[in-house]
Amino acid sequence: MSYENVNSTLGADFRLAKRPPPALTAKVNAAVSPFIARYGLVIAFLALWQISSTQGWVNPSVFPPLDVIASALWDSLSSGALVDDIAISLQRSGIAFAAAVAIGIPLGLVMGQARIVEQALDPLLQFFRQTSALALYPVFILLLGLGETSKVFVIFWATLFPILLSTIGGVKEVDRKLIEMARTYGASRLTIFRRVVLPASVPAIFVGLRLSATTALLLLIAAEMIGANKGIGFQVMNAQYNFQIPLMFAAILLLALLGLAANAVLVLLQRKLCRWSQPGA
Repeated sequence: MSYENVNSTLGADFRLAKRPPPALTAKVNAAVSPFIARYGLVIAFLALWQISSTQGWVNPSVFPPLDVIASALWDSLSSGALVDDIAISLQRSGIAFAAAVAIGIPLGLVMGQARIVEQALDPLLQFFRQTSALALYPVFILLLGLGETSKVFVIFWATLFPILLSTIGGVKEVDRKLIEMARTYGASRLTIFRRVVLPASVPAIFVGLRLSATTALLLLIAAEMIGANKGIGFQVMNAQYNFQIPLMFAAILLLALLGLAANAVLVLLQRKLCRWSQPGA
């Protein structure tokens, strides 16, 4: 065998030896493809932001590079400058969200089952639902002052209706055949509510909870931009006034991360409580 044949044979064997097994390649593709399909546009948007800012395609003083924003966020958290603001903002939105849950879910369960109660409260509910919470914020300030009460109440007002309406809709969408079957087997009204109506309404209730959690953070910013000296929303406005643009974007990024974390917690809780409604369960 000639020297060239030996080299070609060894090269082919070497290429075959370096090639990954087909099963491993399939596993990698199966793991990467869903990630790219879900987050590909987000990654592309962030990459475009970073490149366009560093290359001067956009004004970096208005749209700083992402590494500068991340550095500003890290410096603010490590120095403790934003820690108190995070705690205050979470306290305001948490109290409002908890109050909306405590009132919206029981009231929605009652209105979904008692037609008389629904007919009496629905016109008032529809009227207030169409009124923006931000439009009513000056009224809340006149009634409750510029303190914490008005800020918490405006967030509560905005978060109440998604929970309430989702709960009412969830109760009304319960399959009537399930209720009739439970009655046929002699179940009492309380048992039907506890074993049929309430479990079937939980997925719709969680939809309202997720919408309300997002709304709570959105209204939190507006509430803290008026008459506040602490909070993430206040830091956004204060950084904008002082032209600290990286810090402003860092506070906005922090709010987005808090919203994603709240949504992830609710999704995890929904999966735990509603395993029967998951596909393939």
